[in-house]
Amino acid sequence: MRSLPHDPYIEAVTDALTAAGLTPVEQWADDGETKGTYCHLTAVLSLDPSGTHDQDDEEVPAGTPWRHGLLLSWEWHTGAEEGWEKGPRWEFAALKADGSCEYVPAMLPVFGYASPAAVVDAVRRVVAREIRPDFSSSFGGIVWDGGVIGDAWERHTELDAACEAWGTEEAGAASTASAVIETKESD
Repeated sequence: MRSLPHDPYIEAVTDALTAAGLTPVEQWADDGETKGTYCHLTAVLSLDPSGTHDQDDEEVPAGTPWRHGLLLSWEWHTGAEEGWEKGPRWEFAALKADGSCEYVPAMLPVFGYASPAAVVDAVRRVVAREIRPDFSSSFGGIVWDGGVIGDAWERHTELDAACEAWGTEEAGAASTASAVIETKESD
């Protein structure tokens, strides 16, 4: 398995969540469908704030918050795709029993390269429902008036450079693939 530029960052966030008692029950990092199709890096962490992950649905009392878990995701986009801003962002959503999101993922109010401690603080506020999705927004808005939580990761410059280098490499591969396709179609 190849190393991705955001692996060390996601490991640091995972370690901070684990130290705070919010150990992810599932996590993965990927570069999605790349080579010009969707040029982005992603990481997904599934959390179990209510401790119900290993229980059958009928064993979980009605009204239990986060009964199927909490999805925490990080993405970095090249900005090449229409509708996607360049750079990183964090999002969250409640999970359904089938593992899909209960609603459009909402923005986590942290910097895209937030310090692991800032991510932990924001997640605690989501779990406590101090930060909630704005269901009147179809674009992942939140109900929160506390501004951006925390600071940037001390290695954010290094991470940004690695993501940019990855994006440049992907764009080059996409150009090469496109040229090959055009050549074959013209033959």
